[in-house]
Amino acid sequence: MDMMTKIYDKTMLAGQNAVVTGASRGIGYAVATALAEVGANVAIVDYCDEEISGKAAETLAAETGVTVKAYRCDVSSYEETEATVKQILSDFGSIEILVNNAGITKDGLLAQMTEEQFSRVVGINLGGTFNMTRHVTRAMMRKRYGRIVNLASVAGITGNAGQVNYSASKAGVIGVTKSVAKELASRGITANAIAPGFVATDMTKDIPDDAPLKQQIPLGRIAEPAEVAALAVFLCSPAASYITGEVIRIDGGLAM
Repeated sequence: MDMMTKIYDKTMLAGQNAVVTGASRGIGYAVATALAEVGANVAIVDYCDEEISGKAAETLAAETGVTVKAYRCDVSSYEETEATVKQILSDFGSIEILVNNAGITKDGLLAQMTEEQFSRVVGINLGGTFNMTRHVTRAMMRKRYGRIVNLASVAGITGNAGQVNYSASKAGVIGVTKSVAKELASRGITANAIAPGFVATDMTKDIPDDAPLKQQIPLGRIAEPAEVAALAVFLCSPAASYITGEVIRIDGGLAM
């Protein structure tokens, strides 16, 4: 039995349609999987090769029995996100859930960081969150219902040497989350942010087990993507209907 069906009924989100960005792998795919496991149909939005995202969608649909479709989109583009959201609404009919997960890193110390390194990371991580939220919330507002979950990072709370661009983008995501939560609460839409620490994804696979940063984690290990996904599903569930504007760390105690 999977993690989600141990905690929630398999039909908890049945009939709802979720959009998850950066969902072909890592945390995004784990979130898409967890949402599908509790009944939500899922639109996978990713900039990766269409064959990769298409296979991810096919696999998830076969495993869960819900509708899953893949869409190629550069979330840093206002025009591309607008067109993609229009297509998703045409295909699914509505959007009840948005998980802004798409993100990249281009690390480097400030003294060596290029303008391209800074602007590209901020453009995808922060700009992508704005673009998708801007276009999706119109449909949510008409329905007077919606759940928005943004993937921030503990780096956006504490900062991180060598990650001026990434930390700035994730701090911005937190600001967007809180502002959106205040603007849209009266329309029945909640907005919350998840701030992971180290998670076992492609971004962290090369960090050795004896790295000093890993040793600073009180729980003594890095998180699995499914653990982050479980929190995302909770924030989309009826149990979290009175939670909005929150930033919830899931970092094993790293930033406490």
